[in-house]
Amino acid sequence: MPKAGDLKRGMIIEIDGVPHAVKTIDCQSPSSRGASTLYKIRYNNLQSGQKRDESYKSDDMLKEADCQRIKVQFSYIDGDNYVFMDNEDYSQHNLHKDDIAEQIGYITDGMEDITALLMDGVILGIELPSTVSLQITETAPRLKGASATNRNKPATLSTGIEIQVPEYLETGETIKVNTGTGKFMSRD
Repeated sequence: MPKAGDLKRGMIIEIDGVPHAVKTIDCQSPSSRGASTLYKIRYNNLQSGQKRDESYKSDDMLKEADCQRIKVQFSYIDGDNYVFMDNEDYSQHNLHKDDIAEQIGYITDGMEDITALLMDGVILGIELPSTVSLQITETAPRLKGASATNRNKPATLSTGIEIQVPEYLETGETIKVNTGTGKFMSRD
């Protein structure tokens, strides 16, 4: 059983018998003596998709949900469902696009290194790798001398999402994007 201070993004915690995924963790350290650190956690209910906010002291004990984690590969889109294939037994798991709305912009054809969260044989959600490589499909032209400045410009990526990238990047380049923050990391 993890303590609130040991929580990490992506962990699955059971609250009132329902699995919740940790989305964000905000740590607040009070300045007065004797006060304990507070953790404000935002959860995503894996069954209903609703968000839930909770506050804990650093040594509060939480119950980790009994989830099975399997490696899957993205196969194809079937209407409103995204189909993932288990890498071991080749079984298929469907997730509705609304269940993974925040992650769709980082999923590419044949993408591997995805972890699926299963509970009682039913897929609850997926965990993407921390970074993905995507191609820039549209951005403003490159500016001369832009590498000397730290300014950004909008760029549309191959999956359709738009992020801010440095001015020296051009259309057609492949970049690494952090899937947790949605920010540019480096050229690929």
